[in-house]
Amino acid sequence: MNESWMQKWEEVKDILTCPVDLETYFTLNEILGQKLEVMEIGNVSLPSGKIVVRDPLVSLNANQSPYFIQAPIGNFPVTIAVAKSEDWGDRYAVVKVEFTKEKPVIYREALIGIEELEGVAEDDFFGFAVDAGLGCITDKEVLPFVDKFADETEADNLYDDYFAGIFAQSYKDHPNNQRAAGDWINWTVPDTEYTIPMFASGFGDGGYPVYFAYDEANAICGLYIQFIDIELALSDEDEEGEEDDDQPENFVFLKN
Repeated sequence: MNESWMQKWEEVKDILTCPVDLETYFTLNEILGQKLEVMEIGNVSLPSGKIVVRDPLVSLNANQSPYFIQAPIGNFPVTIAVAKSEDWGDRYAVVKVEFTKEKPVIYREALIGIEELEGVAEDDFFGFAVDAGLGCITDKEVLPFVDKFADETEADNLYDDYFAGIFAQSYKDHPNNQRAAGDWINWTVPDTEYTIPMFASGFGDGGYPVYFAYDEANAICGLYIQFIDIELALSDEDEEGEEDDDQPENFVFLKN
């Protein structure tokens, strides 16, 4: 990130916004007939406020760059808006980290500061890539401890030999809104007090946008991961006659 990038971001930051009021997923009982249920999954540890959102089984290591916007420091509650659909099953639509109780008035995309901003248009997003069906939220300062755990564990396959059992136990402890293999955990990194929430990613693999929410005073009040836009998903079904699981055309992820 440099001065010219920041200048360009100032020019386009109100283009790279979410057209949907994501907080409604946590306040309404349904959207277009799709029932919604809010699920609490514990806190995320943000010791530096330098947030990283990634697929935990593919790209969770100390080399990952955090979002350039400084978030609050501390432990913050994480909730998931679950779409309970007859056609889709239970799907995690939006994940929220709540920093304050203030109401969001705008959602600007979370960026790391090296994205190519020239030519971005309305409804474009950079997002993060999911290749193992999971997302997670953590802090840049926590990642070295994750690396240490991965280096020291004797598991041949980290998911099969380690995480699968934790996900399965999550289902046993909290069966609502999960499949038998488990769809979310709040993992405490071994030998630390840091917690990293991990969760199934909407319709699976693909690219998903992340937004910082700002309140009326232009202060950050939350972080939102949008896995499913219910209105868009239903319109795609109407147009194509089936669920569209392909990565959105406006996903312009830049891997770092």
